[in-house]
Amino acid sequence: MLLAAVGILGVLAGCGGDDAGAAPGRTFRMGFSAFPPSPDPSRAVAALTMWLGRADAAIFHDSPPWTALLAGGSADSLAHVQFDQLVGIYRSRGLKVVITIDATNPVDRTSEAEALTAAGRSIAEPAVQQLFRAWAVAVARVAQPDYLGLAAETNLIRYGSPRPVYDAVVTMTNAAAADVRAVRSSQALYVSVQVDLAWGRLQGSNQYIGIATDLQDFPFVTVLGLSSYPYLAGFPEPSEMPDEWYRRLGERPGMPSLPLLVTEGGWSSANVPGVVSSPAKQERWIRRQSALLDAAGALYVFQLQFTDIDLAAFGLADDPRLIPFARTGLVDTLLAPKPSLAVWDSIFALPLE
Repeated sequence: MLLAAVGILGVLAGCGGDDAGAAPGRTFRMGFSAFPPSPDPSRAVAALTMWLGRADAAIFHDSPPWTALLAGGSADSLAHVQFDQLVGIYRSRGLKVVITIDATNPVDRTSEAEALTAAGRSIAEPAVQQLFRAWAVAVARVAQPDYLGLAAETNLIRYGSPRPVYDAVVTMTNAAAADVRAVRSSQALYVSVQVDLAWGRLQGSNQYIGIATDLQDFPFVTVLGLSSYPYLAGFPEPSEMPDEWYRRLGERPGMPSLPLLVTEGGWSSANVPGVVSSPAKQERWIRRQSALLDAAGALYVFQLQFTDIDLAAFGLADDPRLIPFARTGLVDTLLAPKPSLAVWDSIFALPLE
């Protein structure tokens, strides 16, 4: 996410236009994560129940349980606790399961995970890298996801973090990929990249720079994860985004294009610092994104947040890193639908090709 993310549980979807849905079907599966609107368990269950019928896939996006791993906890046991119940629910409903292991700080791409820094540890340490590798293997073995991501927004980590942190991400994810495939040879692996950064939007150049370094540094990927919050990247309207917004990132000269998964993203339904938005703009984004996904032949699209997030209820009302993402849900914190939900539903109703 744009130097920030909604990893709150860690503290706790016609080319060139907005008329998506005209096609006879959709190329992509659609889904959400189980991030809740508030710490209230009943609200979390109600939100999950509300979106399960609107999805054919589900995603987890979490950091490793660093504190427990550092204390000597069993990676397999911790993975059972974290995944068994929800994965069981998803599989019973016929949903595909995608998991992103976030290798750095999901709230701030300039730093490492808070649990590590609080313990005075770093992924630059070989011992910590070994814990990450053990966790990746446990996740693959226990949850058996359809797709497993070993890092999130690698180009943003490289852009914003100290170089030793990025180098450690490269080293430990490549080692983890080998470990995972030693126990589950068919496991599809990915890292995600930040689309807005690849297009030069976050740097202010608005010149496409691509992701060649990421493809070189993470050669184990068989699919590519994408993260995009274009309302924060200077687009006043979804219609102004290039038709190849997603498609171009999967292109590899002289090679087949990489399959694409939109592993996170969205558009705020309300104004945020420096951005004027509205429920109508969010509705237009869901339509426009469907066209961009079809143009790219994308396999999946996820909104990490089905609901808005009640930051105050989490004690995070004043966190400037999270405020821009708190209103990207398709329903509000009380689960009242926004106009974008009806558009999502109309796209989801299309047959999956």
